Amino acid sequence: MDLTIFLAVLFAAALHATWNALVKGNSDKILGMTAVVLGHVPFALLAMPFVPLPAMASWPYLAAGVALHLGYQLFLMFSYRIGDLTQVYPIARGSAPLIVAGVSIAFLGVQLSSSSLVAIAIIGCGIMSLVFVRNSDGLANPRAAAMALATGCFIASYSLCDGLGARQAGTAVGYYAWLTLFNAVLFALIIRVTKPGTLSQLPSSGRMIALIGGGASFLAYAIVTWAFTMAPIALVTALRETSIVFALIIGVVFLKEPLNLAKVASTMATLLGVTILKGVR
Repeated sequence: MDLTIFLAVLFAAALHATWNALVKGNSDKILGMTAVVLGHVPFALLAMPFVPLPAMASWPYLAAGVALHLGYQLFLMFSYRIGDLTQVYPIARGSAPLIVAGVSIAFLGVQLSSSSLVAIAIIGCGIMSLVFVRNSDGLANPRAAAMALATGCFIASYSLCDGLGARQAGTAVGYYAWLTLFNAVLFALIIRVTKPGTLSQLPSSGRMIALIGGGASFLAYAIVTWAFTMAPIALVTALRETSIVFALIIGVVFLKEPLNLAKVASTMATLLGVTILKGVR
Protein backbone atom coordinates (compact mmCIF):
# COMPACT_ATOMS: atom_id res chain seq x y z
CA MET A 1 0.00 0.00 0.00
CA ASP A 2 1.21 3.49 -0.83
CA LEU A 3 2.83 5.15 2.20
CA THR A 4 0.63 8.27 2.01
CA ILE A 5 -2.58 6.22 2.00
CA PHE A 6 -1.22 3.93 4.71
CA LEU A 7 -0.36 6.78 7.09
CA ALA A 8 -3.59 8.66 6.32
CA VAL A 9 -5.75 5.66 7.21
CA LEU A 10 -3.76 5.03 10.39
CA PHE A 11 -4.36 8.66 11.35
CA ALA A 12 -8.07 8.16 10.64
CA ALA A 13 -8.03 5.08 12.87
CA ALA A 14 -6.55 7.12 15.71
CA LEU A 15 -9.23 9.79 15.24
CA HIS A 16 -11.92 7.10 15.25
CA ALA A 17 -10.63 5.76 18.55
CA THR A 18 -10.60 9.28 19.99
CA TRP A 19 -14.26 10.06 19.32
CA ASN A 20 -15.29 6.61 20.51
CA ALA A 21 -13.43 7.24 23.75
CA LEU A 22 -15.36 10.50 24.18
CA VAL A 23 -18.69 8.70 23.75
CA LYS A 24 -17.63 5.86 26.02
CA GLY A 25 -16.50 8.30 28.70
CA ASN A 26 -19.79 10.19 28.66
CA SER A 27 -22.34 9.07 31.23
CA ASP A 28 -25.19 9.46 28.71
CA LYS A 29 -24.18 7.29 25.73
CA ILE A 30 -27.17 8.33 23.63
CA LEU A 31 -26.41 12.01 24.15
CA GLY A 32 -22.77 11.34 23.29
CA MET A 33 -23.58 9.53 20.05
CA THR A 34 -26.12 12.20 19.10
CA ALA A 35 -23.55 14.92 19.69
CA VAL A 36 -21.02 13.20 17.45
CA VAL A 37 -23.48 12.52 14.61
CA LEU A 38 -24.92 16.06 14.63
CA GLY A 39 -21.43 17.46 15.17
CA HIS A 40 -20.65 16.34 11.62
CA VAL A 41 -22.99 18.94 10.15
CA PRO A 42 -20.88 22.11 10.53
CA PHE A 43 -17.86 20.37 9.03
CA ALA A 44 -19.90 18.99 6.13
CA LEU A 45 -21.32 22.45 5.40
CA LEU A 46 -17.83 23.96 5.53
CA ALA A 47 -16.52 21.38 3.05
CA MET A 48 -19.33 21.63 0.50
CA PRO A 49 -18.36 24.96 -1.14
CA PHE A 50 -14.88 23.61 -1.87
CA VAL A 51 -15.82 20.29 -3.47
CA PRO A 52 -17.98 19.43 -6.49
CA LEU A 53 -21.45 17.93 -6.25
CA PRO A 54 -21.26 14.11 -6.40
CA ALA A 55 -22.01 12.69 -9.84
CA MET A 56 -25.57 11.46 -10.32
CA ALA A 57 -24.37 7.88 -10.72
CA SER A 58 -23.28 7.90 -7.07
CA TRP A 59 -26.61 9.01 -5.54
CA PRO A 60 -28.12 5.50 -5.27
CA TYR A 61 -25.00 4.47 -3.33
CA LEU A 62 -25.28 7.64 -1.25
CA ALA A 63 -28.90 6.88 -0.35
CA ALA A 64 -28.02 3.31 0.60
CA GLY A 65 -25.02 4.57 2.59
CA VAL A 66 -27.23 6.95 4.57
CA ALA A 67 -29.52 4.05 5.51
CA LEU A 68 -26.62 1.77 6.45
CA HIS A 69 -24.84 4.39 8.57
CA LEU A 70 -28.12 5.24 10.27
CA GLY A 71 -28.82 1.59 10.98
CA TYR A 72 -25.35 1.09 12.40
CA GLN A 73 -25.56 4.17 14.61
CA LEU A 74 -28.99 3.36 16.01
CA PHE A 75 -28.15 -0.31 16.46
CA LEU A 76 -24.97 0.51 18.35
CA MET A 77 -26.51 3.30 20.41
CA PHE A 78 -29.53 1.41 21.66
CA SER A 79 -27.45 -1.73 22.14
CA TYR A 80 -25.50 0.05 24.88
CA ARG A 81 -28.39 -1.05 27.08
CA ILE A 82 -27.02 -4.59 26.75
CA GLY A 83 -23.57 -4.59 28.32
CA ASP A 84 -22.52 -7.76 26.54
CA LEU A 85 -22.35 -5.92 23.22
CA THR A 86 -19.48 -3.77 24.40
CA GLN A 87 -17.77 -6.91 25.66
CA VAL A 88 -17.89 -8.65 22.30
CA TYR A 89 -17.57 -5.48 20.18
CA PRO A 90 -14.08 -6.59 19.02
CA ILE A 91 -15.90 -9.33 17.11
CA ALA A 92 -17.81 -6.66 15.20
CA ARG A 93 -14.73 -4.62 14.36
CA GLY A 94 -12.65 -7.69 13.53
CA SER A 95 -15.26 -9.46 11.43
CA ALA A 96 -15.91 -6.43 9.19
CA PRO A 97 -12.61 -6.64 7.23
CA LEU A 98 -13.12 -10.38 6.72
CA ILE A 99 -16.65 -9.84 5.40
CA VAL A 100 -15.53 -7.02 3.09
CA ALA A 101 -12.70 -9.16 1.71
CA GLY A 102 -15.02 -12.12 1.15
CA VAL A 103 -17.69 -10.06 -0.62
CA SER A 104 -15.07 -8.21 -2.70
CA ILE A 105 -13.62 -11.47 -4.00
CA ALA A 106 -16.86 -13.44 -4.38
CA PHE A 107 -19.17 -10.79 -5.86
CA LEU A 108 -17.14 -7.77 -7.01
CA GLY A 109 -14.41 -9.58 -8.91
CA VAL A 110 -11.64 -8.03 -6.82
CA GLN A 111 -8.34 -9.89 -6.88
CA LEU A 112 -6.29 -9.73 -3.70
CA SER A 113 -2.77 -11.09 -3.37
CA SER A 114 -1.90 -13.84 -0.93
CA SER A 115 -0.04 -11.36 1.27
CA SER A 116 -3.11 -9.08 1.31
CA LEU A 117 -5.36 -11.93 2.42
CA VAL A 118 -2.89 -12.99 5.11
CA ALA A 119 -2.66 -9.41 6.40
CA ILE A 120 -6.46 -9.01 6.50
CA ALA A 121 -6.89 -12.34 8.28
CA ILE A 122 -4.24 -11.54 10.89
CA ILE A 123 -5.66 -8.06 11.55
CA GLY A 124 -9.22 -9.39 11.80
CA CYS A 125 -8.30 -12.25 14.11
CA GLY A 126 -5.99 -10.04 16.15
CA ILE A 127 -8.80 -7.56 16.77
CA MET A 128 -11.33 -10.28 17.56
CA SER A 129 -8.92 -11.89 20.03
CA LEU A 130 -9.28 -8.77 22.20
CA VAL A 131 -12.62 -10.19 23.33
CA PHE A 132 -10.74 -12.78 25.38
CA VAL A 133 -9.04 -10.12 27.52
CA ARG A 134 -12.27 -8.52 28.77
CA ASN A 135 -13.01 -11.09 31.47
CA SER A 136 -16.55 -11.41 30.17
CA ASP A 137 -19.04 -14.09 29.28
CA GLY A 138 -20.00 -12.29 26.10
CA LEU A 139 -19.09 -15.23 23.87
CA ALA A 140 -21.43 -17.46 25.90
CA ASN A 141 -24.31 -15.04 25.36
CA PRO A 142 -25.94 -15.85 21.99
CA ARG A 143 -27.84 -12.56 21.92
CA ALA A 144 -24.72 -10.51 22.46
CA ALA A 145 -22.74 -12.53 19.91
CA ALA A 146 -25.51 -12.11 17.31
CA MET A 147 -25.59 -8.37 17.92
CA ALA A 148 -21.84 -8.14 17.51
CA LEU A 149 -21.96 -10.02 14.23
CA ALA A 150 -24.87 -7.86 13.00
CA THR A 151 -22.83 -4.77 13.83
CA GLY A 152 -19.93 -6.18 11.83
CA CYS A 153 -22.27 -6.70 8.86
CA PHE A 154 -23.40 -3.06 9.08
CA ILE A 155 -19.77 -1.89 9.12
CA ALA A 156 -18.85 -4.10 6.17
CA SER A 157 -21.95 -3.05 4.20
CA TYR A 158 -21.49 0.69 4.55
CA SER A 159 -17.78 0.36 3.83
CA LEU A 160 -18.43 -1.40 0.52
CA CYS A 161 -21.30 0.94 -0.37
CA ASP A 162 -19.31 4.09 0.39
CA GLY A 163 -16.22 2.83 -1.38
CA LEU A 164 -18.13 2.08 -4.57
CA GLY A 165 -20.20 5.27 -4.26
CA ALA A 166 -17.21 7.55 -3.74
CA ARG A 167 -15.56 6.11 -6.84
CA GLN A 168 -18.69 6.91 -8.86
CA ALA A 169 -19.05 10.36 -7.27
CA GLY A 170 -15.77 11.77 -8.51
CA THR A 171 -15.35 13.50 -5.15
CA ALA A 172 -14.78 11.50 -1.99
CA VAL A 173 -15.19 14.45 0.39
CA GLY A 174 -18.22 15.77 -1.47
CA TYR A 175 -19.83 12.33 -1.36
CA TYR A 176 -19.27 11.98 2.37
CA ALA A 177 -20.32 15.56 3.14
CA TRP A 178 -23.74 15.03 1.55
CA LEU A 179 -24.07 11.56 3.09
CA THR A 180 -23.35 12.80 6.60
CA LEU A 181 -25.72 15.77 6.19
CA PHE A 182 -28.67 13.55 5.24
CA ASN A 183 -27.67 11.05 7.90
CA ALA A 184 -27.63 13.73 10.61
CA VAL A 185 -31.07 15.06 9.66
CA LEU A 186 -32.67 11.60 9.81
CA PHE A 187 -30.81 10.73 13.00
CA ALA A 188 -32.04 13.93 14.67
CA LEU A 189 -35.65 13.20 13.68
CA ILE A 190 -35.45 9.69 15.13
CA ILE A 191 -33.87 10.91 18.38
CA ARG A 192 -36.53 13.63 18.62
CA VAL A 193 -39.21 10.92 18.64
CA THR A 194 -37.49 8.15 20.60
CA LYS A 195 -35.54 10.18 23.17
CA PRO A 196 -37.36 13.49 23.75
CA GLY A 197 -35.20 16.10 25.44
CA THR A 198 -31.88 14.79 24.12
CA LEU A 199 -31.54 17.42 21.40
CA SER A 200 -32.20 20.23 23.86
CA GLN A 201 -29.20 19.09 25.93
CA LEU A 202 -26.72 19.43 23.06
CA PRO A 203 -25.94 23.16 23.46
CA SER A 204 -24.91 22.59 27.07
CA SER A 205 -24.00 19.00 27.94
CA GLY A 206 -23.07 17.85 24.44
CA ARG A 207 -21.32 20.92 23.02
CA MET A 208 -17.71 19.79 23.48
CA ILE A 209 -18.38 16.25 22.29
CA ALA A 210 -20.10 17.65 19.20
CA LEU A 211 -17.18 19.92 18.43
CA ILE A 212 -14.29 17.57 19.19
CA GLY A 213 -15.92 14.21 18.62
CA GLY A 214 -17.92 15.36 15.59
CA GLY A 215 -14.86 16.96 14.03
CA ALA A 216 -12.67 13.91 14.67
CA SER A 217 -15.32 11.55 13.34
CA PHE A 218 -16.00 13.60 10.19
CA LEU A 219 -12.31 13.95 9.36
CA ALA A 220 -11.62 10.29 10.09
CA TYR A 221 -14.25 8.93 7.74
CA ALA A 222 -13.62 11.58 5.09
CA ILE A 223 -10.03 10.30 4.97
CA VAL A 224 -11.23 6.71 4.81
CA THR A 225 -13.70 7.52 2.01
CA TRP A 226 -10.87 9.13 0.05
CA ALA A 227 -8.69 6.08 0.68
CA PHE A 228 -11.47 3.84 -0.68
CA THR A 229 -10.99 5.56 -4.03
CA MET A 230 -7.22 5.06 -3.98
CA ALA A 231 -6.79 1.47 -2.74
CA PRO A 232 -8.78 -1.78 -2.46
CA ILE A 233 -11.70 -1.32 -0.07
CA ALA A 234 -10.83 -4.53 1.80
CA LEU A 235 -7.31 -3.31 2.60
CA VAL A 236 -8.50 0.13 3.73
CA THR A 237 -11.19 -1.44 5.92
CA ALA A 238 -8.71 -3.77 7.59
CA LEU A 239 -6.30 -0.94 8.32
CA ARG A 240 -9.08 1.34 9.58
CA GLU A 241 -10.25 -1.26 12.09
CA THR A 242 -6.92 -1.00 13.89
CA SER A 243 -8.69 1.90 15.61
CA ILE A 244 -9.59 -0.60 18.32
CA VAL A 245 -5.87 -0.94 19.11
CA PHE A 246 -5.60 2.84 19.43
CA ALA A 247 -8.63 2.69 21.72
CA LEU A 248 -6.84 0.10 23.86
CA ILE A 249 -3.77 2.36 24.07
CA ILE A 250 -5.93 5.34 25.04
CA GLY A 251 -7.57 3.23 27.73
CA VAL A 252 -4.25 2.12 29.22
CA VAL A 253 -2.43 5.47 29.00
CA PHE A 254 -5.19 7.98 29.75
CA LEU A 255 -7.96 6.00 31.46
CA LYS A 256 -5.53 3.93 33.52
CA GLU A 257 -7.05 0.62 32.45
CA PRO A 258 -4.92 -2.42 33.36
CA LEU A 259 -2.45 -3.83 30.82
CA ASN A 260 -1.89 -7.57 30.72
CA LEU A 261 -0.09 -10.12 28.58
CA ALA A 262 -3.24 -11.04 26.65
CA LYS A 263 -3.78 -7.43 25.56
CA VAL A 264 -0.14 -7.18 24.49
CA ALA A 265 -0.40 -10.41 22.48
CA SER A 266 -3.59 -9.28 20.72
CA THR A 267 -2.06 -5.91 19.90
CA MET A 268 1.16 -7.45 18.59
CA ALA A 269 -0.80 -9.82 16.34
CA THR A 270 -2.78 -6.91 14.90
CA LEU A 271 0.38 -4.87 14.36
CA LEU A 272 1.96 -7.82 12.56
CA GLY A 273 -0.95 -7.75 10.13
CA VAL A 274 -0.48 -3.99 9.70
CA THR A 275 3.20 -4.52 8.92
CA ILE A 276 2.39 -7.12 6.27
CA LEU A 277 -0.29 -4.82 4.84
CA LYS A 278 2.21 -1.99 4.49
CA GLY A 279 4.34 -4.18 2.23
CA VAL A 280 1.44 -5.09 -0.06
CA ARG A 281 1.86 -3.81 -3.62
